[in-house]
Amino acid sequence: MTEKIAGHLLVECLVAQGVTHAFGVPGESYLAALDGFHLHEDAIEFVICRQEGGAAFMAEAHGKLTGRPGVCFVTRGPGATNASIGVHTAFQDSTPMVLFVGDVASETRDREAFQEVDFCSFFGPSTKGMAKRVERIDDARRIPEYVARAFATAMNGRPGPVVLVLPEDMLAQALPNDPSLQALPRVETVQAGCDPRQADALGDLLRASQRPLVIAGGSGWTPEGAQALARLAERWQLPVANAFRFQDTFDNHHALYAGEVGIGINPKLAARVREADLIIAFGPRLGEMTTGGYTLMPVPCLPQKLVHIHAGADELNRVYQADLAINAGMQAAVAALERLDPPAVVPWAAWAQACHADYEANLQPQTLPGDIDMAAIVGLLQKHLPADAVLTNGAGNFASWTHRFFRHHGLAKGHKTQLAPTVGAMGYGVPAGIAAAITTGRIALTMAGDGDFMMNGQELATAVQYGAKSIIVLLNNGMFGTIRMHQEREYPNRRAGTALRNPDFAALAQAYGYVGVKIGKTAEFESQLLAALERKQGTLIEIALDPEVITTRGTLSAITQSALNKR
Repeated sequence: MTEKIAGHLLVECLVAQGVTHAFGVPGESYLAALDGFHLHEDAIEFVICRQEGGAAFMAEAHGKLTGRPGVCFVTRGPGATNASIGVHTAFQDSTPMVLFVGDVASETRDREAFQEVDFCSFFGPSTKGMAKRVERIDDARRIPEYVARAFATAMNGRPGPVVLVLPEDMLAQALPNDPSLQALPRVETVQAGCDPRQADALGDLLRASQRPLVIAGGSGWTPEGAQALARLAERWQLPVANAFRFQDTFDNHHALYAGEVGIGINPKLAARVREADLIIAFGPRLGEMTTGGYTLMPVPCLPQKLVHIHAGADELNRVYQADLAINAGMQAAVAALERLDPPAVVPWAAWAQACHADYEANLQPQTLPGDIDMAAIVGLLQKHLPADAVLTNGAGNFASWTHRFFRHHGLAKGHKTQLAPTVGAMGYGVPAGIAAAITTGRIALTMAGDGDFMMNGQELATAVQYGAKSIIVLLNNGMFGTIRMHQEREYPNRRAGTALRNPDFAALAQAYGYVGVKIGKTAEFESQLLAALERKQGTLIEIALDPEVITTRGTLSAITQSALNKR
């Protein structure tokens, strides 16, 4: 029988926490943990990724999908620094995640040993750091304690990433035959309750309002919570907008949906935000993108009343001074508000209908030059993708098309369907889609740009190795398009550092084991999408765009209506 070592106990603790997949790139610093994955391969799968940034993005995406910490394993030094992009994304997106970092042996610590990094300083927990907690496990007997605390910290309050550092020699320690050395029970989220007096105060503010607006988003939503929010909105006839890249929080088909408050916001919705006399921020932390660079919603005090509901007490009154700050989990807050009775006649019913009409009008496609009509292509995605399909994207103007024209049923219908980094990290969409395909088996559709794809396109090899199928729609305009857009605004006709000479993306996808196709006209897309949905292997559909058409000022303002005039 194999001697039990600390690395085995570590994996047993993950199994006890309900972890089914761990994403990572192997390293000699945590071979003992890899041996633990071998021993428990019937209960947990180690997904071998090609680069630590892709692995960390996969873990972050898994955390978004499940509401429990996504798990990533990397080695010291370069492995951890590569993975830091996923940790930063999890922090700003409030996603539960645990990063395990194999480290130098204890006897060589603090000598600048091979690949040594001071991880407590590097990931430094703070409001300006990358992690909620960073800890080093020096005593193998305390592994269950540290793992349970990491999961609790990652999930409770404002969710986020935790980093656990694993010295190589600690993981290889033999453990005594001690019944106390076993995994601790599964940790569950502790939800802050909603004070009934605060719920009553919110009811009073609503009854005194003429133009209320809900902005829903952030993490911590479950299907039950989203469905309860819909019932609440219906009883009170509240218009609901979703925060930046949380479009699956409230059903976009609902008659009370008002649109996304984010980059390229519908100008009419922006006007509604300014005109509202009561804003109920239900879950989002009110970051820069949702607040229009803190100008659509000026800091520190709004001209209208603000109710801010958030699971993390530290987020309340940190940036915006709320008229009513409610520290509560999303389900607890909705449940408390559901018991309130609206007035017999809601004075803002016409306002709510107008907010939704503004959203519907913004769905009307605009005629743009060129052979590719992206609004029509998104319309075909809407027509043919199943309602539970997961849509992913990284960062770039290309994401604006699905954000504007695709309508999520999302959590209201039982599934999270949007994986998009509010932190604006390029390279996120491809590994996020692969993680969704591996762990859920649902259709995963990734919208990518050429520069965005090149940052983690190597993870197609991971998808093929694990029999996962994702569909990638790649918009190729031969440039870092968002940067070029801003460059044209600030320094017209002075282009530098933004042009790309790209590979043959279709051939590259085929080399990895995907089907790769290239189209240049809108009419060619539907048949390729239908074929991609039918086949078992993944597909990359490259859409060739004319860069000169895409970079015209008028076209850019049509794609992201406010970006050129942001400053």
